[in-house]
Amino acid sequence: MKFGPLRISFERKSLASPTVDDFNIFAPFGLASPLSVPAVANAVALRSEGPATLDIAVIDRATGAKVEHPIFALLTGDFNPWTSAAEGIRKICVMRDLHDVGGVAIVVRNSERKPVEVIVYDAGRVSVEYATDGSGEPIYRLNGRELDPRDVIHVPNTLGRAPVSLARGAINAAAAMETHARKTFESGARPGAVVQVPKGMGEDAIGRMRSSFRTAYEGAANAGKTAFIYDGVTFTQAQISSVDAQFLELRRFQTEEIARSFSMSASMLGDLTRSSYSNQEQKAKEFLSYTLEPILVALESAFNRVLLSDDDRAKLAIRFDRDDLSRVDLATRALAINSLVASTVLSPNQGASWIGMPPHEGGDTFENRNITVKPVPVSGAPKVPVNE
Repeated sequence: MKFGPLRISFERKSLASPTVDDFNIFAPFGLASPLSVPAVANAVALRSEGPATLDIAVIDRATGAKVEHPIFALLTGDFNPWTSAAEGIRKICVMRDLHDVGGVAIVVRNSERKPVEVIVYDAGRVSVEYATDGSGEPIYRLNGRELDPRDVIHVPNTLGRAPVSLARGAINAAAAMETHARKTFESGARPGAVVQVPKGMGEDAIGRMRSSFRTAYEGAANAGKTAFIYDGVTFTQAQISSVDAQFLELRRFQTEEIARSFSMSASMLGDLTRSSYSNQEQKAKEFLSYTLEPILVALESAFNRVLLSDDDRAKLAIRFDRDDLSRVDLATRALAINSLVASTVLSPNQGASWIGMPPHEGGDTFENRNITVKPVPVSGAPKVPVNE
């Protein structure tokens, strides 16, 4: 559009795929704060703190052994002077769960194109658009300035939409029920029973009746007694409606819906209704396999693409240490290590390193020590004469 000698251009955006911010502007009951719902806050925390707590290393693709690399200090130390590596990874994961654009970070390089810093900007600072030719090539802009895609760590969402955006209806329903429960307990009036007093009964008569009724029928000792009302007064027991009885069940169902939107079971969000001693361990394994593993693979792919050079990617890779996820189950880890050592897949020293133990002398030998018998000299045994 042209105004006199000036030409002003307007950027047009489609609402065919509205974001969370679009809902806040146009929807009458928008998703104002999804983190105010405890189930959503718990899900986002679990999905972001899990990757942030794992060890990360640069490994040799051929052997799987850890190698020394300059990028290792950046991945395990500090992304920049004000953000640690663990905090940076957590922020990327949180941004991915809350915003349709996904998790985005910018790599700062020196004159030799070596990464020296990683900056995780607040949501909205970095915009992501895609080429209209159908190639899927992204165009990144920081405050309107176009960026080199090789300098952008981008972890997009699986379906192109954040979980809180896809589960907007379920989260809003949970928030509405939370508000209803709060208002009911704050200002709701629900007596245990109703006593209807006919017209004409004086205050003194009402007072005497109230005192005698409480003395005769209230309290644990008088529970179950039959109440007798006089002077035309009627007594009605308060009933709980079927809707009220199902309210707790509906709230539990919304927790299950939110859990499904984050690819996890409701037991991971604190709903143990259908959990038992036998299936709780399986639920934890499902969380590691189906919830955290896709996130870890997406982070590794983004780090490999941006932080490693073309030559390095041919032989090296950035990997999270998945073994940290099962460290809490020492018995299971000990059984697995013992089996691998007995089958000579690992040496005793390699197995000891899995649980943070130092190596010991003779522990680098691959042998099954459960069946290997070594001769033990017997002290004081008579010597067998040897014929000369």
